[in-house]
Amino acid sequence: MKALLLEKIHPDARATLEASGYEVHEHPGAMDEAELVAALPGVHLLGIRSGTRVTPAALDAGTDLLAVGAFCIGTNQIDLEATTAHGVAAFNAPFSNTRSVVELAIAEMIALTRRLTEKSDALHRGLWDKSAKGAHEMRGRTLGIIGYGNIGSQLSVLAEALGMGVVYVDGDDKLPMGNARALPSLEELLQVADVVSIHVDGRIGNAGLFGAKEFAAMKPGSVFLNLSRGFVVDTAALADAVRSGHLAGAALDVFPVEPKAQGDGFESELRGLPNVILTPHVGGSTEEAQRDIGRFVSGKLRDYVERGSTSLSVNLPTALLDGPPSAHRLALLHSNVPGVLARVNQLLSEHDVNIEGQVLATRGELGYVVTDIAAAPSPEAVTALEAMAETVRLRRLG
Repeated sequence: MKALLLEKIHPDARATLEASGYEVHEHPGAMDEAELVAALPGVHLLGIRSGTRVTPAALDAGTDLLAVGAFCIGTNQIDLEATTAHGVAAFNAPFSNTRSVVELAIAEMIALTRRLTEKSDALHRGLWDKSAKGAHEMRGRTLGIIGYGNIGSQLSVLAEALGMGVVYVDGDDKLPMGNARALPSLEELLQVADVVSIHVDGRIGNAGLFGAKEFAAMKPGSVFLNLSRGFVVDTAALADAVRSGHLAGAALDVFPVEPKAQGDGFESELRGLPNVILTPHVGGSTEEAQRDIGRFVSGKLRDYVERGSTSLSVNLPTALLDGPPSAHRLALLHSNVPGVLARVNQLLSEHDVNIEGQVLATRGELGYVVTDIAAAPSPEAVTALEAMAETVRLRRLG
């Protein structure tokens, strides 16, 4: 079994896979579609971060590919519809770098509110600018969080510990942490927030979420952070809001267009603006977070291949038989239509295969059944299962 890891994934991922007998190959940067198409033949497991796009063409080339691991939170770089149609599982790390992103947000909020970037720049130029003008404490100020998921809710807790009030908006009805308050609209949040921080996911509907209208609606002298997705924010409108003095500052860790490789040039309307912090997509880039992500996602990939476990898969139904796999386990991805399970069991019975354990789960148009059987299935039984019209992919484990 061969694994390909791109974009400098933490060494613990390689160690986890090699300990299970995988041949692991690494590539330091992202790959474009043509490079990925050329690299995927013979690869069973693919590990990427945010810079590599898994397209239908790449999946067509990866005929041996069983699973893709996104060693990050987002999966919008993976064509999940095509991945599912090819019977390929996709996994990510929804929790592992949460703390790192939150700590960066807290650090940037304080730095912007105290105007530390300007003080530092002045000293680097040899200018002693000892003044309290425009500098504020966090205590007593209001944080407005857009997107109250894993990151937004933990940021809420730490902000309250600093003495801030917290309000938030979210597309779903989320339980508030501590004394945080949900507001009915973005407009109401912008009217009261001294700091606005975006923590939404990468769904297409979030594109262009924040532009000139929203910046104009923010309180004069407030600050803005985006550590979520680059395409969410109109950076030209943000630059205008900072230049005009309407906003006191901003911090961005993600951008609509990001360089492909380490050391590439970076262009943005935000470069050179006062009290603006720009970081190169490092929200989750701490040694602790990258180590945890490496272990977590590689473990999910291993468990899917060896046990058929789809726990926390972002595209397949969640199914796992209790206990260790038997010596003979079948994992069948299939179209979610009535009667498939009965047909599977009928075929196994017709070929004298005894079932020891079985679990079925469905998700949208896809079903997934994992079956432990008493003995190795005959070639005829396997052929019969593969020949079912509903079969997407059949794997024999053990």
